[in-house]
Formats: sequence, C-alpha cells, structure tokens
Amino acid sequence: MTIQQALQWARLQRVMSPTLRLDIESLLCHVLQCTPSRLISYPEQQLTSSQQQNFVSLVEQRQQGIPVAHLTGSRGFWSLDIEVNQHTLIPRPDTELLVSLALEKIQPGMCIADLGTGSGAIALAIKSECHDIWLLATDYSQPALLQAKQNAVKNHLDVHFVRGQWLDAIQPETLDVIISNPPYIRSDDPHLTNGDLRFEPLTALASGADGLNDIRQLVHQASRVIKSNGWLMIEHGYDQSQAVQALFQQAGFSEIQAFQDYGQQDRVVIGKRSVSREFR
Repeated sequence: MTIQQALQWARLQRVMSPTLRLDIESLLCHVLQCTPSRLISYPEQQLTSSQQQNFVSLVEQRQQGIPVAHLTGSRGFWSLDIEVNQHTLIPRPDTELLVSLALEKIQPGMCIADLGTGSGAIALAIKSECHDIWLLATDYSQPALLQAKQNAVKNHLDVHFVRGQWLDAIQPETLDVIISNPPYIRSDDPHLTNGDLRFEPLTALASGADGLNDIRQLVHQASRVIKSNGWLMIEHGYDQSQAVQALFQQAGFSEIQAFQDYGQQDRVVIGKRSVSREFR
C-alpha cells in the first residue's frame, strides 16, 4: 500500500468527522513520522507492513470516535507540540486568540497566571514568547498538572505549576494578568455526548445550568488578586459574551472588551482593574 492508496482507503471508511481529510492525514503522518508535505511530495512511497497495520488500527479507532489527539498523543498549539491525555482538554485553535490578547498586554517582569491550565497549552505558549516574566499555572486536577509539567519539560519552558481551585491560595493584588479558559458548557448541553467531547474530562467542560458557575467564581476572585491596572482575560461560550461582560462590570472592571474567534464567534472578554480598593 502506497501513501496515496492509504489515504484513498481511509476516505472510504465510515469515519464521522467534519475534518475527515485532516484527521486521516494527521494519523498517517503520525504513523510515518513525517510532515504533511511528504504525503503530497511522495504519494508512491510504500508503507511497510507494520506501518499499514498501525494506520488501519488508528483509522478504525477514529471510526469509534476516539479523538485524533488521543490517538497520536499530542496536538499542535501556537508553535508548540502539546501532549494530551484523557485528563486534559484538547487544545483548540480558537484558544490561540486568548494567547494573542495576553501577549498584547504582557510586559517584562510581570506576574501572570493561567488558571485551569489543563495540558499547559496557554501558559506554555505565552512563556515561549515571553521568557522574562513569572508565570503561574494552576489546575485542580493532579493528573492534568502532571501532564502540563511534562509538556513544560518537553518544550524547555519554565512555568510554576500549583494545584488549586482557581485563585483560592493567591494573595491580594499580586498578579498583573490573569488568563483562563475555564469550563463554560451548560451541564445539560447535548454536545457533551457528541464528538471529541465524549472523551474529554467533564469537569473541564461543564459548569452548571447556564455554564457560568466557574466564570462567576473566577471573576469575583480575580477582582481581589489583580493589581491596579492589571487585566483579566476569559474564554467563554459563543452565546455568553453579554453575560460575561456583565459579570466583569459587577466586579468593578473597566475597559471591558469582547473579541471574536477565527470563526467569527464571540469567544473572549477582557477587562482592566483600574483602581485599588478595599477588599471584603
């Protein structure tokens, strides 16, 4: 079987995926340990018997719905290769918007926190661009933190990892920028039983009846620990922008702005803590 024949065979299988072509190319690249360009440049290259068996097995597992990132063990994010497992969310391209917005505000010497870090993708992407900052990454899941630490070592990046629930252990007015991609799906959302979401940790996805339980807690706590003129940046669901902006306003943030992702869906809200005030 050649590369071209392998791709043709895979396209004929009943793989229910909106990204079928990308999925099978990613799986074949994983098997061959090559870049996508090689699939185009050398379509007549023969697969070994072992490679063919491995590719067939991966395609069959993809037919069962297992995410490509779980089959290959990693997902590209920003400029990094991030290893993932069943304890972490699979990094999505739209979350790179959060990284881009953070980089616009971060200055050398700042103290930054990535809350609910999961695989560490956001924290590591930021650290890869800003080496002269202090960056804290937290998660309540010990297995997720272990994976994040492994990704930091793999990518040779220095990040401080701490197990914790949002900002419980953070002292007042200590952080310049807080970034988070928290759970924000409604607990009864039918999407939780479809596609890749079936294989990702529910605690990292769902957050109460309206999907905002964790964001409420996070915004409330963030107003206490962010320094004056510091920024809070939160990813949210496509239909939650107005509600999240209202939470920012109630917590006393100013210069509140909403941003859309690559698919033109509302995705991130940011706000500035302008003045120091007494905490209750």
